[in-house]
Amino acid sequence: MKIVLDTNCLLVSVQEYSKYYWLWQAFQNKKFTLCYTSEILNEYFEILSQYYSFSLAKNVVDAILDASQAEPIRVYYKWQLIIVDPDDNKFVDCAVSANASYLVTNDRHFNILKETDFPKLNIVDIQTFKNILT
Repeated sequence: MKIVLDTNCLLVSVQEYSKYYWLWQAFQNKKFTLCYTSEILNEYFEILSQYYSFSLAKNVVDAILDASQAEPIRVYYKWQLIIVDPDDNKFVDCAVSANASYLVTNDRHFNILKETDFPKLNIVDIQTFKNILT
């Protein structure tokens, strides 16, 4: 199963003490394929560095780059479906290009996609994704 993971979900899942650590562990245990673009990786690094540390951010991004269950995606078309926060579109474009099973996010800006007929994306929050995995 291929997924695209919004930064807000990655951010809360990489610390061992987090109740969402199961998500990072599921990635490490190859329960899903994480699809990403260089733009997404840059955001992961930037936000993780702000909230935690440079070294943790580097370790997480390096782990993604080295993982056999991570797939780099090249985006050829920008759909521009999220108008409220256009920066979120990089996740949408990646999900469409990867033909991802799910885009996992806790960001309400993505809810507009639930009403979009084309391209059709499965938008789920982190808890719903946990239920899907188990």
